[in-house]
Amino acid sequence: MMDLNLSAAAPAGDLIKDTTEATFMADVVEASQTVPIIVDFWAPWCGPCKTLGPQLEAAVTAAKGAVKMVKVNVDEAQNIAGQLQIQSIPTVYAFWKGQPIDGFQGAVPPSEMTEFINRVVKASGGVGPADTLNDAVDAAEEMLAEGAAEDAAQTFEAILGEDPMHAAAYGGMVRAHITMGALDHAEGLLNGAPIEISTAPELEAAHAQLALARQAADAGPVAELTAAVEANADDHQARFDLAQALYANGDAEAAVDHLLDLFKRDRDWNDSAAKTQLFTIFDALKANDPVVLNGRRKLSSLIFA
Repeated sequence: MMDLNLSAAAPAGDLIKDTTEATFMADVVEASQTVPIIVDFWAPWCGPCKTLGPQLEAAVTAAKGAVKMVKVNVDEAQNIAGQLQIQSIPTVYAFWKGQPIDGFQGAVPPSEMTEFINRVVKASGGVGPADTLNDAVDAAEEMLAEGAAEDAAQTFEAILGEDPMHAAAYGGMVRAHITMGALDHAEGLLNGAPIEISTAPELEAAHAQLALARQAADAGPVAELTAAVEANADDHQARFDLAQALYANGDAEAAVDHLLDLFKRDRDWNDSAAKTQLFTIFDALKANDPVVLNGRRKLSSLIFA
């Protein structure tokens, strides 16, 4: 299993501090000469600030020293807020080399907060936390492709320990358990996914792969189904079952071809089952897979013929 070394964080006290008008120059302008400084403008009476502040602190801590954070109570630093034209709170600015380079107003989802910090780190010439985690996802995907599903699952879980909202890691973890045959566990993971990422494409793909994996458990023998289709080309159920069996045996292209043939023969058969199955396969595969690209093109030509 890959050693992610994701746990060596700098102490939070070294990364996050409160500042005043008297210390703002030292804590922000001067400090940003060497490391980006995230400045959180807040006030005790600001409801959204109470939500955003802890989330921002968590994101800064996860960056492990690539950025630091300074908190400014605008009630106690009105001159600073006026100079920077802070018109509403919460407002967040990122300073680098003494100048604000990025920022946002209002509460944002944790995923956007991570992307904000990643942009800031990149702007300063560093490697952001999202880059590090995405590299780890790529490594886990390689493990999965090579058949090391258990190692891949552990790596995906480690990534989620750093960023629970990382949709690619969550989807990968589910797919790893599908590969190991733990379909019930995979379904439980999908059902328990954080609401913020529950409709992400990576989880939709995992849903599709789970559906196909459950079908594979009931798939019939390819040879017998092939013979049935050859004996009667209009045996739609046999052709549909053959497509399922082919996909279960790793031949996605042939499965798609038979489903396209079935759709061409009777697009309304069994409540458009052929089209539904095609979309399930397309969702389960990568968007740039030639099987998907060719299949979608052929299906579109049949639909609009």
